[in-house]
Amino acid sequence: MKINVPRETLVAAAAQLSRIVERRNTIPILSNLLLRADEDGLAITATDLDMEATCRIKAEVLVPGAITLPAGQLKDIAAKVAGESVSIDATAGERQQAIIKSGRSRFQLNTLPEADFPSLAAGEMPAPWTLPAKDLLATIQQVQFAISSEETRYYLNGIHFHVVDHQDAPHLTAVATDGHRLALRRVPAPEGAADMPPIILPRKAVVEFAKLLPDWSASDAKVAVSTTKLRLEVGTTTLITKLIDGTFPDYTRVIPAPGSTQVGVNRKALAEACDRVCTVSTGKARAVKFAFAAEGLTLKVTDTDMGEATDDVATEHEGEPIEIGFNGTYLQDIAGASKAEKLNISLSEPGLPALITGDGESAALFVLMPMRV
Repeated sequence: MKINVPRETLVAAAAQLSRIVERRNTIPILSNLLLRADEDGLAITATDLDMEATCRIKAEVLVPGAITLPAGQLKDIAAKVAGESVSIDATAGERQQAIIKSGRSRFQLNTLPEADFPSLAAGEMPAPWTLPAKDLLATIQQVQFAISSEETRYYLNGIHFHVVDHQDAPHLTAVATDGHRLALRRVPAPEGAADMPPIILPRKAVVEFAKLLPDWSASDAKVAVSTTKLRLEVGTTTLITKLIDGTFPDYTRVIPAPGSTQVGVNRKALAEACDRVCTVSTGKARAVKFAFAAEGLTLKVTDTDMGEATDDVATEHEGEPIEIGFNGTYLQDIAGASKAEKLNISLSEPGLPALITGDGESAALFVLMPMRV
């Protein structure tokens, strides 16, 4: 293989794909990127055996072929050389080394056989559908904060995507929960999504989707799903990921019906007040007492080591007053996930969860479990 590729293009692709490569690998080939050159340009692939990403870029292909190169070294070389283009030549000998040149710099990197590079692309994905990339991004951004980090309940370590009827129409629904809070967002199901099996997209794939999609917000995201894998094609990048092999719990049981107390509060004001009172909270739970009344909302934190803090927020209040404890950080996360100016908080009693929605955001809802304070 012998190619010339614009340096800036190679820098961007190598940086993106290096996020997939695990730094500590017991399998040497997984530390490498696969470079495959043909008449269409250069395709660069990275994998960690659970996720595979391929980025296709323009290149002058002098001799087609395929090699693998160390991901970290290729990324650093592309970022540091001074030339406007980078040449990669692996045509000599038995292709155990590749010569990389740019400007006055020359490097000789060891390669590994491209035939040993694993692939996740095998197998059919019979449920394809297309969604605007901005809609898929908004869906992920609104629910990913609630993904659990508790490895023992591995089936909560991702976003549950499935199609269910809502208001007499099928909707693609994304749900994440860690047992203390729940986030849900619905979008009308795109054509073909109705055939999709329920899946759980793992956290690492969610994070990568959230980093990739903003670059292609004006494009469509093409998704194909099987019972074990998902493929995303957007722009010049294709991502294939294994799915979490597990059953997501029946989350509908924890979504409460509208309560007897309804509160409207400015989202930004609530988040800022919560942040202020949590200044004196030293515990991980960040326990905050919320006193909802017709006069407004009072937030209070009492910490035996640090002291006490209170703050008041104006609200629109209907129903009986109620005092309830919440994790202050969790409430800030919900406020950060919503884009609405006002949050609507529905409450029943201190021992039951709160239902939170953004005013005018009918596509999303949040559930927050109470705690003792």
